[in-house]
Amino acid sequence: MRAATFSRTRRGPRLARLAAVTALAGLALTGCSADSLAEQYSEGSGKNFIAGDGTYTEIPAESRTDPITFEAAMDDGSTLSSSSLSGNVTVVNFWYAGCAPCREEAPVLEELYQQYSADGVAFLGVNTRDQPATARSFAERWGTTFPSAIDVQDSAVQLAFSGQYAPNATPTTFVLDREGRIASRILGTVDGKVLDTLISDTLAEAS
Repeated sequence: MRAATFSRTRRGPRLARLAAVTALAGLALTGCSADSLAEQYSEGSGKNFIAGDGTYTEIPAESRTDPITFEAAMDDGSTLSSSSLSGNVTVVNFWYAGCAPCREEAPVLEELYQQYSADGVAFLGVNTRDQPATARSFAERWGTTFPSAIDVQDSAVQLAFSGQYAPNATPTTFVLDREGRIASRILGTVDGKVLDTLISDTLAEAS
């Protein structure tokens, strides 16, 4: 398998340094690259998820597409509209309970959620397979306190993200800018330092 590669169109000095460290670490790891997602799907391994390799993509503000819009049923029975997130930088994480990488990254996401909540950064989980009770049990077991949508019946949120930068692996994490446009994407388990930098860079953009 190839070492992790990093797809980007813009990267600041801090993220460049992080990329160099992550790329060197990737040489010592085995994993599936983003290019092999289709192969994973067809190989019939029985692991029930398509694994990303942590590859991240950044989109400069001038190249971002239209805002992501959706309405989602939440695990507590309420409904969330994307319009309620407008004006905030938002982290959107696609996951489900049986996904081992999702369990691995849960504490990282929760730590960043606590770190940035005072800055007005919203976090939203999007559960792609489970019923609400299962999603809530996962949150209790792994200590995640940010809200999650249940995107099983009509896959409305997944469809909203189904353009050029789609959630092609489980997990996939997006950072949306204040206008609700995709600013960056991570395929696979998040690296806390990388996601931290992606959030802070998006937060620093002019509103």
